[in-house]
Amino acid sequence: MSIEAIVFDLDGVIIDTEEVWEQVRRAYVAEHGREFLPDSQDRMMGMSTGEWSAHLADEVGVPRTAPEVAADVLGRMAERYREALPLIPGSVETVRALGARYRLALASSSARILIDQVLETAGLTGAFEVTLSTEEVPRGKPAPDVYLEAVGKLGLTPGVCAAVEDSSNGLRSAAAAGLTVIAVPHGVYPPAADALAGATLVVNAITDVTPEVVLNLHR
Repeated sequence: MSIEAIVFDLDGVIIDTEEVWEQVRRAYVAEHGREFLPDSQDRMMGMSTGEWSAHLADEVGVPRTAPEVAADVLGRMAERYREALPLIPGSVETVRALGARYRLALASSSARILIDQVLETAGLTGAFEVTLSTEEVPRGKPAPDVYLEAVGKLGLTPGVCAAVEDSSNGLRSAAAAGLTVIAVPHGVYPPAADALAGATLVVNAITDVTPEVVLNLHR
């Protein structure tokens, strides 16, 4: 079955922000006299805003409500993005090249305010027919909700869509939704082996995801 649309993740695929997220959230937690749990970083990669803010408030113990934690951290992230947007080399060109041949959507765990800011700064606001935040669906990644919603908004079925993902939860989400999964593993935060096993194709860099590569994907 040939691919008709490609659904991109944002963090770790188009922008290299996992380290920024970790720095901002660790500093925020430390300011409140707390520290990450051993698995906090891995668990929060792919979580929706409501989910990671609840984790920091309820499990890590930051003495703020989850909505307050979300507002605090998102404000700091937006400020970092205004200072410098850490685009992954070649990501914008890759999106544009794929968009010339395929329909595109974006399915991100970032908040809507951050998605819109990134796309505007990167000059990609019009590149995607559909952009979704996991804030806008019932469950964040690794649940399939955001991918199923994106595919539905395109008017397609998962079987004719590919996903480009980097993190364990993102890969699991796309695979659970039934998309053909292209993995671009993050060098600093590599995905778990079981999550990577769900990918049809594993590439070294986003620039390896060319229209020709997608054309030759087999389910």
